Amino acid sequence: MSKVWFITGSSRGLGRNFVEAALSRGDQVAATARTTASLHDLATTYGDALLPLALDVTDKPAVFDSVKQAKEHFGRLDVIVNNAGFTQVGAVEELSEQELRDQMETNLFGAVWVIQAALPHLREQRSGHIIQLSSVAGIVAMPLVGAYHASKWALEGLNEALAGEVAAFGVKVTIIEPDAFATRDGDNPLDYGHMAQMHPAYDELRQRLGATAQQPTGDPAAAAQALLTLADTDDPPLRVLFGKDFYPMIQQAYADRLKTWTDWQNLSAQAHGPLGA
Repeated sequence: MSKVWFITGSSRGLGRNFVEAALSRGDQVAATARTTASLHDLATTYGDALLPLALDVTDKPAVFDSVKQAKEHFGRLDVIVNNAGFTQVGAVEELSEQELRDQMETNLFGAVWVIQAALPHLREQRSGHIIQLSSVAGIVAMPLVGAYHASKWALEGLNEALAGEVAAFGVKVTIIEPDAFATRDGDNPLDYGHMAQMHPAYDELRQRLGATAQQPTGDPAAAAQALLTLADTDDPPLRVLFGKDFYPMIQQAYADRLKTWTDWQNLSAQAHGPLGA
């Protein structure tokens, strides 16, 4: 049975590849983007199977209206893909209040509005799959992208809680943590357009990180096929990595956390006090 998708951030990068993959196998897609001009070729090829929707996910009423349009157009919603987002670059000291708020408004609040708009329909159907694009940046953190990390770590916790809340309704939740992919979205993060005003105190760090940055190697088309496999899985995982380059680093990061907690168990016990003995 074909599926009906609602995919945000569809104009380019992984989102565009997700839309193409779903349409190419006969599924139907409501594809949202700030501007739908880049989707015109797909609309010409796939006709009514594609519903392009101009949407800024930070506009809560517009999000609810877009989800409603998609449901009315296709009759149901099967897979919700929260993909819209951007990367704010800057040391924590460099970030303006507005830059931090904008990062959270798009990456976190935008995803929440989509979830809240879609859930009544999925609960009524007693089925559906919410797929959240997080990032390896939602698991480990590096300097100069603290705002981006904050948004992705928040999404990780939010969607883990969501999974426990909606399981009884037959709704599944999966958090995808992509590696670096060879798209416009997968370039060196220090080269992104969303840059905070730079403070010279961090110039040396920027130069050092820029010199060691590697070009992304992930294939967006392969990621799109993996997404189809995930959507067709009866018992999908809560979390899944898309890519393999960062797996050793993630293993080490978790090992280091466990070791630190173990090494400091005495202080942990002291902090609990005698009532916890």
